[in-house]
Amino acid sequence: MKNFQQRSVWNNILYSRPVLMFLGLLVVVFTWGVIGFIGKIQITRENKKIAENKVAQLKQEKEQFSLNIAKLQTDEGVEESIRDKFGLAKEGEGMIVIVEDRNKANEQKEESSGFWNFVKSFFK
Repeated sequence: MKNFQQRSVWNNILYSRPVLMFLGLLVVVFTWGVIGFIGKIQITRENKKIAENKVAQLKQEKEQFSLNIAKLQTDEGVEESIRDKFGLAKEGEGMIVIVEDRNKANEQKEESSGFWNFVKSFFK
């Protein structure tokens, strides 16, 4: 009988409102922590995908640079690079240079500026 009375005292303490409210609050706090942790996991996954894409992009750039280096180690590659950068031509080749007429561009700028020129062009 004494054993039953001791259990009853503990049961009364454990099932009392303050203890149950404390346990409920504890469950809410842990749940809130788990939800925050899940959010951080999602952010980490997104950052991981971004990092993996960046690594793949950098590997492609590395391959491209390796190909360019290999190309510049040949005479043809050096010649092509110089021709592209400086606009040079081989012997026997002709080169066409297109030059803009700067006088015409300046005249158009002068005509299009000013309020009265705008009004004149509007009524033409």
